[in-house]
Formats: sequence, structure tokens, C-alpha cells
Amino acid sequence: MRATQVYIMIQRWRERSATRLVTLCLSVVLPLGLPAAAQNGRSASGSTSAADSQTVLTGVVRGAQNHGYIEVPFHVPAGARRVTIQFDYTGKEQHTALDLGLLDPAGLRCWSGGNKSVLTVGLSDATPSCLPGAILAGAWNVLIGVPNIRAGVESHYTIHVFLSRSGAVADEPEILRQPLRAGPAWFRGDLHMHTAHSDGQCPSQTGTMVPCPVFFTVDAAARRGLDFIAITDHNASSQYDTMRELQPYFDKVLLIPGRELTTVQGHVNFLGSTDFVDFRLDGKTVPDMNALLRSAARVGAITSINHPLDPSGEICMGCGWTPVRPVDVHLLTGVEAVNGGSEQFGLSNVPFWNKQLDLGCRLTGLGGSDNHRPLQPLDQIGSIGSPTTVVYAANLSVPAIIDGIRAGRVFIDLTGSRDKLLELSAQSSGQVFHAGGVLHAPRGATVGFEAHIVAAAGARLRWIEDGRYAPQSSPTEVTSADQSFPLHWTSDGQRHWMRVQVEGPGDKLWLLGNPIYVNWDLANHCFQ
Repeated sequence: MRATQVYIMIQRWRERSATRLVTLCLSVVLPLGLPAAAQNGRSASGSTSAADSQTVLTGVVRGAQNHGYIEVPFHVPAGARRVTIQFDYTGKEQHTALDLGLLDPAGLRCWSGGNKSVLTVGLSDATPSCLPGAILAGAWNVLIGVPNIRAGVESHYTIHVFLSRSGAVADEPEILRQPLRAGPAWFRGDLHMHTAHSDGQCPSQTGTMVPCPVFFTVDAAARRGLDFIAITDHNASSQYDTMRELQPYFDKVLLIPGRELTTVQGHVNFLGSTDFVDFRLDGKTVPDMNALLRSAARVGAITSINHPLDPSGEICMGCGWTPVRPVDVHLLTGVEAVNGGSEQFGLSNVPFWNKQLDLGCRLTGLGGSDNHRPLQPLDQIGSIGSPTTVVYAANLSVPAIIDGIRAGRVFIDLTGSRDKLLELSAQSSGQVFHAGGVLHAPRGATVGFEAHIVAAAGARLRWIEDGRYAPQSSPTEVTSADQSFPLHWTSDGQRHWMRVQVEGPGDKLWLLGNPIYVNWDLANHCFQ
């Protein structure tokens, strides 16, 4: 490794080692029952739908109530994690204008005026014009302001009240998780980055390095052309409120709630939930890594190991994967096989991933820039989107991206391009399988693998079987912009995994695919 490369890596380690664990308030998740129907003896009625755990409130505003305020009550039981309301009313063509607010048992929680029809409040994030914080049990009220309704006019309103049982995005009402893009596709993103809410920095107006606002991270992702990003500040959840504000503006870039659970025994990416998970892995507060991972699963998150082969100790506190007790790998979804271009500097995490696969532990290989400098030029290694994780998903929504990662239909674009594509499929016994899929092939059966590569002319394809170049194949040149490569493989009846990778000039890794698993026992004993 050249001296300049060593210097760059040391600088990256210093950035990480500067991390300070954030002290957060603990909150206990209590069982949440269905919301009780709201009662309003004057102008509103309520009903509860058990199918979607929502309360529907209806009522009438009359001309005599002009310039007044109306409170529409509903009940929030103990243990609720989020309150969301959706508001609609009639009479707009007659210039009726109704404003929207929300009162909790302690006082005013939201006031949006008339510019919003959906409000949501959670422990760590809320709609702009609302306050995040504890969801108090008891009597809440939708607050309707009446700046204008004509004499003799009636306006009929409908309010849907949704209560979420956890911070998992999948538990949010559908109105909050509408896809940014409908339909299945390959979506490009970055799963690991830092902002002002931990140790992300950028120069201020005067050139001083300061904590960098979340806006610049999302803006860089938009300029890169990414479809999604996960903002994963160290142990922090304060970034979620800013993300809630930015998402309506950045309506082409899906913002996935995440954090990097930063411990002295390793760093774990946590995606898909805003709930707090205690990171104090000291043997007492959190007994071991398994306890931490189980806590993450309980709140609806998926987890992956970040930069497992990085050095640990004073040079980079807890950056390497060094649990003191065996870890149940079934509790994890993935591993960061490529971190910020580290493989370019001789610090590839692919061997760690290969080892887990060889042991029968199915982990999705992921990439993450681990960016701490959002204003870093996008043509540099480790800038936002370098590398890019490309996920095949049913649509561009948080639940769909999470499901795509779980399924393993993922590849890593180390070039950070907008158009390169790597698809792996296999045909066996009349069925078609894709990356992440598990097929069964008895001894002597033939499996037809196929790699489809787009926008990688001038590179070469490598078949990887059980972590080594497949003996049935030789390096194959990619000569066109859209090309497919078959491989006929005969099973010996044993467990194997097969993936493909694309190497550019100088043997530089361009594209890294996830495996198809052959004769795999998903219940395999996986403690590492």
C-alpha cells in the first residue's frame, strides 16, 4: 500500500475514532390495544376499525362557528408510539377554510394552519409544525380552527386517527409510507452515512469545519441520482425529525431511518425503525451482542455488520467486529462487504463475508460509503453513493427496500454509476431463482446459471463458487453494453453458493453480486 493510501485510511480511522457515544433516554415499549372510539356529544361521531387500528371521526362545522375553534376528542392508550391524523372537509368551493392542529394531554402539539392535511407525531420525529416527543396516554383532541365559513353553510369533516404500536416504518399507517415510485425496479442507494447528528462535518460560510446539516447529505444523494439513502448517525435518533421535514421536498430520494449502533465490540447498521435500542454493550446494561440484535429485531429493524475487518482499539474505537461471545448470525440480515472504497486500499471486507457464507450463514452483502463529509466531490471514493447498493424491490418505499435487502436480490456498484446492472439467475427443475434465492439440486442435476450485465463493456466477468473462481469457467470479456453469460453447473448434492463479480481494467472490482444458494439449510447452526 502506498504512503498516500495509508494516510487516507488513517484519516478515515481518526474520523471514526472521534465518535462519542450519545446518551439517550430509555423508553419502554408497552402493549398497545386498539384505540377506543372517540365520543363527542355535540358535533362529531367516532368509529373504530379493528382491521387497520384506526379511529374515524366525523362532524359538521356550521356558519355560526366562524372565527372559532373546535376540539374533537379521541383516546390514546398507554404504549402508543406514534399518532397520525388525516383530515378532509367539504365546502372549499364555497370558500370554507379550516385549519388543523393537535392537542395532547399536556397542551398544543401541532398547529399547521391550513397548509397540511396529514400530521404525525412520534417519539423522535414529527411533521413540521408539530413537536416530537413522548406519546402521552389519555385524552387528545384534533383542534380545528375556523378562519372562514359563510353564514348558512355546513362543512362536513372526516378525520382518520392512526395509532402505531412501534417505531417500525412498516407499522406506520399507509398514508405515511406511500412509495415515491410505484412498480418493481432496481433502486440505487447508500446505506451508511453521517451528518451533524453525529460526526459528519463540512466547512461553514467562513471555512470552519462544523457539524454538517442533514440537508447537504440528502442534496448530495439527489445530485448523485440515488433513489434512497439511510442516514445512520452514531447511536442517535435526532436526525429523524429533520428527515421528516426534508422528505416532501426531496420526493425522488427515499429517506430510510437508520443509525449505526456503535459499540466497543463492533458497529451494527440498524435500518427501518425509529425506536430506541440501547447500545451500551458493557456486559450489564446490554449483556452481549446477541441481546442487542434481539432488541433491534423486536422493534422491527434489520441489522448488518459494518466494516467488520477494520482495525479496532485506539486507532479506531470498536470499528472491527470483535464480539466477546459467539454471535447468532441468524439475528443479522447482512454485512457491509464494501465500505467507502476501502477495498481500493487493501482493506476489503469481502473475505469476512465469504467466510460467513462458507460456514452456511446467509448474509446479504451490502455497500455503504460511510461518508462523514457530505460536500466531498462525488467523483471521489467514499463520497455519498460510493459505493452504491442496488436493490431490486417491489417499489420505492422503506418496507419494500427493506424486504429487498432481506431477500438478497442486491448487488454493489463500486463505480457509483447510474446505469450499471448485474443480474444473476438460475434455472433448476423448471423453476427460476434470482440472487438471494435458495434452490435444491440433487447430485448429478444440472443448474443453468446466467449473468446479465449492462453498461460494463471493457470489463470481465468472474464466476465465484464458494469464495473461489469457479473451476468450470474462465474470465469472460464483456464486449457490449448489454450482454448475458450462461454457466452450466452440475451439482454434487452438497451445499454451495454461486455469485458473480465484474472486474474493470487493472482487476479493479466494479460490480459485486449476491449469491444464489444451492442445497442450503437456512436453519443451519450459525454462531460466530
